Amino acid sequence: MKNISLPIKYGLYITAGLIAYFLLLAAFGWHTNPFFSLFNGFITGFGIYEAIKHYKDEKGHAFSYTGGFTVGIVSGFIAAILFTIFFTFYATEINPNFLEQLLTVFANDYNVHIGLVSFVVAIMGFATTVVLTLTCMQVFKKSRNMLQNA
Repeated sequence: MKNISLPIKYGLYITAGLIAYFLLLAAFGWHTNPFFSLFNGFITGFGIYEAIKHYKDEKGHAFSYTGGFTVGIVSGFIAAILFTIFFTFYATEINPNFLEQLLTVFANDYNVHIGLVSFVVAIMGFATTVVLTLTCMQVFKKSRNMLQNA
């Protein structure tokens, strides 16, 4: 159970950050502008970085690339799934007009519904998680080319 508790904890932290940021944007009416979703990557990246760092501190010399990568992926995937659930709930129950506001550009040309938008949000979260975990692991991996400072 201890192996999964760290990614769950950081996945919940990342989710809380993403939801807080989304609600902050919603308070100002900026949540329909896709440009602001770029900051989601910073929130997710920081959470993944901290999760891997915590894992490395726990493991010490026993830290492995595979273990760190797994912690980052699981943390990010948990956050992506939970944020997608929140996003879907927000768009269907809290603000039913949100989808129309978000998709004003596509509304006339495409038949877009909440299922498709939720799917896209989830896929973007998963893709962001993979890329950012690989990026963070470059910082934490053991180099075979140089002496390591313990």
